[in-house]
Amino acid sequence: MIDKLKDIITHFESLESQMAEPDFMNDQTRFIEVAKEYRRFRPIVEKSKEYIAIQEQIDDDNEILAGDDLELKDIAQAEIEELEKALSELEKELKVLLLPHDPTDDKNTIIEVRAGTGGDEAALFAADIYRMYSRFAERNGWKYEVMESNSIGIGGFKEVIFSVSGEGVYGMMKFESGVHRVQRVPKTETSGRVHTSAATVAVLPEAEEADIEVVDADLKIDTYRASGAGGQHVNKTESAIRITHLPTGLVVTCQDETSQHKNKAAALKVLRSRLLAEEQDKLARERAAVRRDMVSTGDRSAKIRTYNFPQGRITDHRINFTAYNLESVMDGDIGDIIENLKLADQQAQLASVTE
Repeated sequence: MIDKLKDIITHFESLESQMAEPDFMNDQTRFIEVAKEYRRFRPIVEKSKEYIAIQEQIDDDNEILAGDDLELKDIAQAEIEELEKALSELEKELKVLLLPHDPTDDKNTIIEVRAGTGGDEAALFAADIYRMYSRFAERNGWKYEVMESNSIGIGGFKEVIFSVSGEGVYGMMKFESGVHRVQRVPKTETSGRVHTSAATVAVLPEAEEADIEVVDADLKIDTYRASGAGGQHVNKTESAIRITHLPTGLVVTCQDETSQHKNKAAALKVLRSRLLAEEQDKLARERAAVRRDMVSTGDRSAKIRTYNFPQGRITDHRINFTAYNLESVMDGDIGDIIENLKLADQQAQLASVTE
């Protein structure tokens, strides 16, 4: 353990040396990669140095125990007991920090929210989910941008696709994939009955060109006139884009941008991300290590989370987590839920390592 931690510290110091070089920032690609690795290793190194210092103190106390001074031996024995407790806690923390890092966690993400079972109420709930995530993005200083949407007249979304960019976005948001169920009295309900509706969420790591190669010959690209709000320009020019990936049959449309060029770029970004997600799912199944599945249904029975408005309660069924702060959650305060999901995921990984 000590030797491994010392190797990590040596590697971290080499990163520091690289960052101190005069021309370090000239190569932006290298700068981004080294800075990202530096940030990832910094908490590990801090705990490693603390662990090594405590172990060295225990070694010194053991030397005292081998001596003849009875008074010092009593002090050393008492100190060893306290230090070993601290060492045990540090070891648990280090085991989590040293779990294999998934580079996908560092990526930006594309989030697709779709109305499921429940008609107009499901579309209204999909809009609420979108707002919850946009507020969470704002709280974290992330940027978000709507790429495609299909709205209904009363303020809901049949579908909304948006990108979120920032540090560690996918690593935080990946646990949101699944069916989200809502229990409340709809705005359209006159008798005051509680209805149950659902929306599906799919969280995709944003693919870069280097991640997924898309060959032009594999694409069928159609243009058409955009519909909905946007003024005369949107409706009178064929700015909307539909891209079909022939090998897989995946279809992506985009009409939210004002130009055909921008819509094509946005559609290609979504297509690459869906292809990357499919490839990752395939690899995960082959390794028999899938811990999450992307959403394929809007069935209320397949829920991962329930939002109960009459009781002000939110429950994540995967980890049996319940809280009664629904109002703040819908305003983007979902950090506590995500941290609990991350903790459960880490515990599952640790369990698989020790099996």
